[in-house]
Amino acid sequence: MTDAVKIKLCGLSRAEDIAAVNRLLPDYIGFVFAKKSRRYVSPERAAKLKALLDPRITAVGVFVNETPENIANLLESGIIDAAQLHGDEDEEYINTLRRLTGKTLIKAFRVTDAGDVGAVMSSSADLVLLDSGAGTGSVFDWELIRTVKRRYFLAGGLDSRNVGEAIETLHPWAVDVSSGIETNGIKDEKKMAEFISAAGRKGN
Repeated sequence: MTDAVKIKLCGLSRAEDIAAVNRLLPDYIGFVFAKKSRRYVSPERAAKLKALLDPRITAVGVFVNETPENIANLLESGIIDAAQLHGDEDEEYINTLRRLTGKTLIKAFRVTDAGDVGAVMSSSADLVLLDSGAGTGSVFDWELIRTVKRRYFLAGGLDSRNVGEAIETLHPWAVDVSSGIETNGIKDEKKMAEFISAAGRKGN
């Protein structure tokens, strides 16, 4: 189905995680390059994991206030296929990065009130991601984004129990999950499969 919601499983860091997603075939996976995150992977580690990844899956690098040059290097070297900006990156930053790479750019926005929607709509990023915060694992008020009229990733507190409702309520272009597919901080293939099924994916 061409109109099926896209699925992103984020925060992968082990070869076992890659083996699991190769079996499940989500549309996107995420490598976190923010050093303060417990899910951080080094560029060298990400390169090894990317080499194991099924080429049908798009690898997204997640960054927080990284230099445009470092992001562009990772994109142009093929370690990642797209970049997700999770910090204070503004339009000037995105324009700078665009001069360095033609790859897909995703800008993440923390949605706390209706006023945040304006910035979401005006962003020049190829795609936007709407979240409750920096990996808080909590759901935000979905009513705040009902007026968003562009393609977006919905993130923030999603798991197999609520992703179906989220899709039915908001019809996002894609859903993004990290903590919701973990057990004791480790990616759990059973939870990955349950999330993908709950998101309406009947098999690949």
